[in-house]
Amino acid sequence: MADYRTPTKDLLFALRTAGMIDQISASKRYEHATYDVVEGVFEEHGRFFNEVWAPTNALGDTEGLEWSEEGVTTPESFKDAWAKYVEAGWQGMNLDPDYGGMGFPEVVYGLSAEATIGSNAALSMLPGLTTGAVELLQNWGTEEQRERYLPKMITGEWSGTMNLTEPQAGSDVGLSTTRAVPQDDGSYRITGTKIFISFGEHDLTENIIHLVLARTPDAPAGTRGISLFLVPKFLLEEDGSPGERNDVKCVSIEHKMGIHASPTCVLSFGDEGGATGWLVGEENQGLNAMFTMMNAARLAVGVQGTAIASAAYQKAVDYAGERLQGREVGSDQRGPAPIIVHPDVRRMLLEMKSYIEATRNLTTHLAASLDMSRTTEGDDSEGWDERVEILTPVAKAWCTDVGVQVTSTALQVFGGMGFIEESGVSQHFRDQRITPIYEGTNGIQAMDLVGRKLPIRGGAAFADLVAEMRRIVDELEGVEEMAASRAEIQAAFDELDTATKWIMEHGIADPRDALAGATPYLELFGLTAGAWLMARQALAAREELANGADAGKEFLEGKITTARFFCEQILPKVRSLTPAVTSGHEILYEIDAEALAST
Repeated sequence: MADYRTPTKDLLFALRTAGMIDQISASKRYEHATYDVVEGVFEEHGRFFNEVWAPTNALGDTEGLEWSEEGVTTPESFKDAWAKYVEAGWQGMNLDPDYGGMGFPEVVYGLSAEATIGSNAALSMLPGLTTGAVELLQNWGTEEQRERYLPKMITGEWSGTMNLTEPQAGSDVGLSTTRAVPQDDGSYRITGTKIFISFGEHDLTENIIHLVLARTPDAPAGTRGISLFLVPKFLLEEDGSPGERNDVKCVSIEHKMGIHASPTCVLSFGDEGGATGWLVGEENQGLNAMFTMMNAARLAVGVQGTAIASAAYQKAVDYAGERLQGREVGSDQRGPAPIIVHPDVRRMLLEMKSYIEATRNLTTHLAASLDMSRTTEGDDSEGWDERVEILTPVAKAWCTDVGVQVTSTALQVFGGMGFIEESGVSQHFRDQRITPIYEGTNGIQAMDLVGRKLPIRGGAAFADLVAEMRRIVDELEGVEEMAASRAEIQAAFDELDTATKWIMEHGIADPRDALAGATPYLELFGLTAGAWLMARQALAAREELANGADAGKEFLEGKITTARFFCEQILPKVRSLTPAVTSGHEILYEIDAEALAST
């Protein structure tokens, strides 16, 4: 079975269609990020991860991790792969050039992350978390903190973590009890336990910079009393080099369904009196600072859903072309045919490919919207900010739900062999299954969408976005091959209007009604937004075909076909979602907890 292959051609197509790269690179901030420059970067970036990281993926899954009181030992193959990654300088793709980063736009970073994740999902979590930690310190750290920590984190010599969850405080961060006591020298003594800390301990970097939520002695209760602290694994010497070990240790690692080579740690702070940490940002404003990292992580997890699905699709389509089984219906050829000729297998593959392109378009558009918010001013900037707010929970949740579905379908293409570990596709399914759970479960993302994002500007921000999306119906008028797609898109917007009005009206009267329909509502919106972007994809491909673009006739015609398949065969699902959105909460409570538990 072939190793992972970065879908560079697909990434570049998404960049120039959904990614708004020409508009973004027209700004002074990103003037170096022209399409031609990024094209060269993607070619080299993809080659690196194909050749260096992809061969370590199955090895890491099999070898796993070893915990001891001294720390966590990662798979041997990871050490060489990480060293080459640091040497190549890929960690700083979207980070501040003042501290050694390349300063590329988020949309370039997001698309490039497909290769990082698709080649090795477990190992990719280390650079992903470090990037988020750097972005947080860029925005909230003091100049001294930035100067002391960012250069080494941007090279990948040091890594970063996010420490939110505690045994009694999962998504409800307000229940956190980790303590931070101020010291005379301006530092704090941190004591407490954090769980589910990805790459909280490992042997790949010479220091680990923990970003930890904790409470100061007189902090208010709940989320209003949470502060953020920088707690390095090794305290720094005067010259900035790692010195004495801080009072933080990994007391265990989790044994997980997937991402076996990513250490998920239980960290104990202060077993010997207190870990030394420093306040980041203002006291009691820690959650605001942490949201910088959390929102970046939610976009990254959306990309992860697409990336793992794409890796699984590659294995499925390769297998379908090689596996001989059954005669081709309607053919005079004798003997078994490759299963890729059978209608149901072809349906599965086209459905997978269409979903992958739709989710890639959504995360690409979201990342590009973030870049546009940073390069425009006044009301225009506010509009892009609002779009980022609205699309973030959708990208995280819909793209990962779809990612699980696509990865499961890839396993189905293999038939019985898909259930066998040696096929490789089962690892992708195990690795993918965490994505709808972490960085805020998808149910929480749905509640965020209906509870916080729909009401932005009294609902006007959402209405403005949908009005822009609806213009695609007019743009498709007269495009004969897209007539059926256009009709389905129009119908989907009508369903979205009905569901949105119901949520807005009934959610005010009884929030339980909005929350009961939140998950199907997010799926309805995700499908509709996906169709909008897939229709734009088809129009862009038609234009490139007419202009004789370098992408090639077969490639561009394929983009039109996947767009049509999505709009005509996947999008109609929205009709079945509206009743679930608008049914209210009553039926959920007609059966009590005791009856639910009875068998």
